[in-house]
Amino acid sequence: MHSTLLVELVNGVFIITINRPDKLNALNKDVFADLNKALDEVYTNNQIQSVIITGSGLKAFVAGADISEFGNLSVEQGKALAKAGQDTFFRIENSPKPIVACVNGFALGGGCELAMSCHFRIASINAKFGQPEVNLGLIPGYGGTQRLVQLIGKGRAMELLMSAAMIDATTAFNYGLVNYVVAQEELINKAKEILTVINTKAPLAVAGCITSANAVFNENENGFAVEVNEFGKCFGTEDMKEGTTAFLEKRKASFKGK
Repeated sequence: MHSTLLVELVNGVFIITINRPDKLNALNKDVFADLNKALDEVYTNNQIQSVIITGSGLKAFVAGADISEFGNLSVEQGKALAKAGQDTFFRIENSPKPIVACVNGFALGGGCELAMSCHFRIASINAKFGQPEVNLGLIPGYGGTQRLVQLIGKGRAMELLMSAAMIDATTAFNYGLVNYVVAQEELINKAKEILTVINTKAPLAVAGCITSANAVFNENENGFAVEVNEFGKCFGTEDMKEGTTAFLEKRKASFKGK
């Protein structure tokens, strides 16, 4: 089905593994094509409740974009490349189902940008993050300049963007870039543990949280107005009636995503 990904669905958690270990899982056209197919599945398959994105092997999550594809691009082709990458990562960011990055090693350049487009990140102890594009005479093009500022603040982001410095997992945690740092063998289990809890909550309400939180950074939207709208929409769902009834009846709610 996918030439560059491994996919597995276990108990509602869809695990997407970027599988180019010989290239440290670098992003190329084929990876983007496969990612978009996998995201089609995420958006349409009701069996999928939440998602993990990770990289194969012990060395790298995604060590960057495949620079061999950048060779002779014109200005317009460069813009098109960035737009296509951004569009894919917007699909991750705006997914109505939670998507967690499990960063197992290097997350550099496009790999860091991929991780930042996920709803939150968990890192293994050996993880390293960075945007080294200025070393190539480039800047991040898949949303990195925007999301890094959003996640760690302008001053720290500016330093990393301009110096091409790498930070380790502990620093990433201290900066707020990752939620947890765990041993490599515990990485997927930690994500599953969190997602297993999230998967018991009302899916439409979870989606509303994602939409509303994303609106904070969308200059075309008033985040408070988005929240009002999403809050109101919940009142038209069976899950809200079930959740409130279960609370009053002192029992566990059984949500259907309706």
